[in-house]
Amino acid sequence: MIKKAAGAMIEDVDGNIFLDWVGGVGVLNVGHAHPEIIAAVKAQADNYFHSMFNIVTHEGYVSLAEKMNEIVPVAGRVKKTFFANSGAEANENAVKIAKAFTKRPNIIVFSGAFHGRTALTMAMTAKKAYAKGMGPFPDGIYRAEYPYLYRKPGNMTDSQAISYYIEKLERVFDEASPAESVAAIILEPLQGEGGFIPAPFEWVKRLREICNENGILLIADEIQTGFGRTGRLFASNYWQEGGFAPDIITTAKSIAAGIPVSAITARAEIMDSVPGGVIGGTFGGNALACAAALKVIEIIERDKLCERSMEIGAKCRAVFAGWQEKYEVVGDVRGLGSMLGIEFIKDKSTRTPAPALVSALVAECARQGLLIENAGTYGNVIRCLWPLVITDEQLDTGLTIFRQAIEKCTAPGT
Repeated sequence: MIKKAAGAMIEDVDGNIFLDWVGGVGVLNVGHAHPEIIAAVKAQADNYFHSMFNIVTHEGYVSLAEKMNEIVPVAGRVKKTFFANSGAEANENAVKIAKAFTKRPNIIVFSGAFHGRTALTMAMTAKKAYAKGMGPFPDGIYRAEYPYLYRKPGNMTDSQAISYYIEKLERVFDEASPAESVAAIILEPLQGEGGFIPAPFEWVKRLREICNENGILLIADEIQTGFGRTGRLFASNYWQEGGFAPDIITTAKSIAAGIPVSAITARAEIMDSVPGGVIGGTFGGNALACAAALKVIEIIERDKLCERSMEIGAKCRAVFAGWQEKYEVVGDVRGLGSMLGIEFIKDKSTRTPAPALVSALVAECARQGLLIENAGTYGNVIRCLWPLVITDEQLDTGLTIFRQAIEKCTAPGT
């Protein structure tokens, strides 16, 4: 139970100190209680907390929308941004916007996906433990297989596997929804709850080509990957650099350092296609949240946190790769920048998932002052979401605790 926190450190109500490698599940890229963000929110609070944007416009909303239009790498020159409150709301509104623009009813999602817990986004989310007893769900949602290269079929090369997964997607057009009825394909550039699985760039490029050929919009769910986590402001910056930027990007989590706000950004012609009244909400683009978000982006750019993300990620990836060589239970190390996942298995020959071991690691690390969290379809992946302001000393301490936990939890007789 948290009492106070700063940077990458948490103090609980009993005075215990913890290193935080969870970061509010990807919310605290600039760390806990950043003093500049506190000051920005306090300054805004002195003027007003809230104005319903379509009744009383406020400067923060306009400034943040302009900034998002400048930095979010969607396809198109002229962009527009709309604000909601949560990642699930952002994804739901992105689907509504795609349907309005294409005049089509269906969407395609992927195995391993997590898009939220509203009625629509529960249907979009793959793991049905998040939706138990909540049906019936909206129709028009069809699922293709996401490229999980560590568990690709047979003895395929990665290139062969990418072709295999593309074929699986194209089969959806034959067996579930014709391409001409699909409004959008939505995916996470690097799956979060699904196990920190990055979408191979060549596969995304071919997705983009399929979308272009069939008039389908490509939506990137950057709720967890955005704001410096992957070594770019957005994971879709990598796609943009390769010439296959998405049409719509949804963001939330680290956008405002813990104050609820989310964003949907698209080129203007897509956003302008939505009939009046279809998108909106009372709290979207709240003044306090906009003040925090503007300061977050300023800090990330000024303090070069994308570069820091790459530096931290390179260091930890090298350490984790060493563990992969040393420990039979470390099966795969993957990710982008500082969004890294370690998949734990029972042995390297069978690659059988080891969720019990991961649960033991989470508990042991917590006992030693390090907060980590699991992920993955099988619950056998540790995901790393440390604040990007973490110091080298804090990082090294966390790595030591984690390594010692692996050795303790895999020792004979445990």
